[in-house]
Amino acid sequence: MRREARGEGREAAIGTAAARNVPAAALAALLIAAAPAVHGALFDDTEARRQIAVEKRRVDELNAQLSAQQQAVDARLGKIEDALKNQPLLDLFTQLEALKLELNKLRGQIEVLNNNVENNGKRQRDMYVDLDSRLRRLEQQAPASTAPPPAAGAPPVAGPGSPPAVAAPSVATAPPAGSAASGAPPDSAAETRAYEAAQGQRKIGNYQGAIVAFQNFIRQYPKSTLAPRAQYWIGDSYYNLRDFKLAIAGQQVLIRTYPDSSSVPDALLNIASSQIEMGETIAGRRTLEEVVARYPLSEAAEKAKRRLAGMGAPAGGPAATR
Repeated sequence: MRREARGEGREAAIGTAAARNVPAAALAALLIAAAPAVHGALFDDTEARRQIAVEKRRVDELNAQLSAQQQAVDARLGKIEDALKNQPLLDLFTQLEALKLELNKLRGQIEVLNNNVENNGKRQRDMYVDLDSRLRRLEQQAPASTAPPPAAGAPPVAGPGSPPAVAAPSVATAPPAGSAASGAPPDSAAETRAYEAAQGQRKIGNYQGAIVAFQNFIRQYPKSTLAPRAQYWIGDSYYNLRDFKLAIAGQQVLIRTYPDSSSVPDALLNIASSQIEMGETIAGRRTLEEVVARYPLSEAAEKAKRRLAGMGAPAGGPAATR
């Protein structure tokens, strides 16, 4: 009984000791089993670091490429900005070239127009000379071709072989129509039509034709109340033709022939304008002062005052309104 009890006690002790040794063995087994995992974990960390380093290098390379591209883009933008800054200059240069071409075209057109004006002026002068010469021939032939009517009771003209008849007393021929000695009054309607026809030539710019028409009017109606104004328009037409010497001469004819006419102040004003156009500023100023002094209440005097007030402008500027 005692042996059995001792045997049971030993088994119990051995069991207890075995139970105590189980955790240590298990821990050792766990350590042995975990060793490869720890080694793998350490290896995985190194690989991760290596991959991180590789990725970092790639990021650096990408940054470098991005920086290079950014610099290239900045350079291109700078070139574009410079081009845009210089664009107004290019536009201005293009506009200048276009203006030069247009100016050349205008110069050519002006030369053509000047040539046409010169040719027209020559033709008008030729027409005027021809018309004037024809009128003079007609005026010279008219008295010779107009025979006086035979006196009442005068004997008939003797034929060949007839005895000579007693000469009748001479009878004075009638003066030309329109003259002051004519017994018949002038046709006022025809006079008005002739004056208006001359004015019509002036209004359409045919100044040479207007000069001829006004001269014919004065020759036909020398005593007309419109004659002084017709003489004024002759001088004014010469002024518009820029023949300033003839313009002055025409207005001086008006002043000498019709000194009491109301057109004399306008004639003096036109003379002053012609003098200024010819560069004779001092003479023009004196003529303007004469208008103001002699005809202070006239419209021409008011215009002369305005011209005198603006005499500081260069000579040869726009003429005063005539």
